Amino acid sequence: MNYRHAFHAGSFADVIKHIVLVRMLTYLQDKPAPFRVIDTHAGAGLYDLTSSEAQRGGEWLTGIARLMQARLSDQALPLIAPYLDIVRAFNPKGELKAYPGSPLIARALLRPQDRLTACEIEPSARKQLIDALRRDAQARVVDLDGWMALPAFVPPNERRGLVLIDPPFEAKDEFERLASAFTEAYAKWPTGSYLLWYPVKTRRATDELTRSVAAAAASSRPAGKCLRLEFSVAPQEAGAGLVSTGLLLVNPPWTLANELKVILPELEKPLGQGGAGRFRLETPKP
Repeated sequence: MNYRHAFHAGSFADVIKHIVLVRMLTYLQDKPAPFRVIDTHAGAGLYDLTSSEAQRGGEWLTGIARLMQARLSDQALPLIAPYLDIVRAFNPKGELKAYPGSPLIARALLRPQDRLTACEIEPSARKQLIDALRRDAQARVVDLDGWMALPAFVPPNERRGLVLIDPPFEAKDEFERLASAFTEAYAKWPTGSYLLWYPVKTRRATDELTRSVAAAAASSRPAGKCLRLEFSVAPQEAGAGLVSTGLLLVNPPWTLANELKVILPELEKPLGQGGAGRFRLETPKP
């Protein structure tokens, strides 16, 4: 899978991932103690939806564009609004021309005492991210491979926080690397929260990843919590693009599962392609 994010910015997968990211960071804000966000594969930070890459893929048109036009219930709107407010802040004239990536979404939710470490080794993307976060004392862009950075940066000095692992899935062994890197990091920092993204292409690969992550979480004392979320916008067809996205959430907020039971049904219609989408939300077994 070739995953240059400029082609996919604002897609349904971004919408799902970033709504969950915002909910998890909002929960961390509830306590005054500082927290750190570690983004292992941060990307460029801000994406131009009028660019040739974004226009060619057009995935934002069936992702963030649809959600911003959707009518949400009184129960779901307060849970999704903080995410939409961040996107709107990058589009001040009311037009949808830019989409913030995970490091800028996380930065928008940092309080003065919180910090962001964003790792990116691709030179062009790193330069754009540095420009987006220039002179920001709370955010640090690191020229380091995310797989090396992950065990090196945990646990953070703050001892509270969230690790976002969102690799490009360009290598054939990316699922195995994700499982291995998470297990190593979790052994060093079992009290941290983790958000792992993966594309759903083959059931075997996603199930093996889930079992590995759930087993690592269960190995700590006390055992860590694990939640699996998958969202599909259309049936999988051979040769088709990505239609299903997955998240593994380790030590998520205790409120998150119930929040997702409110949020996810409201996304099935606006994000569905050729019919309503569908989701699964479960506590996986090792």
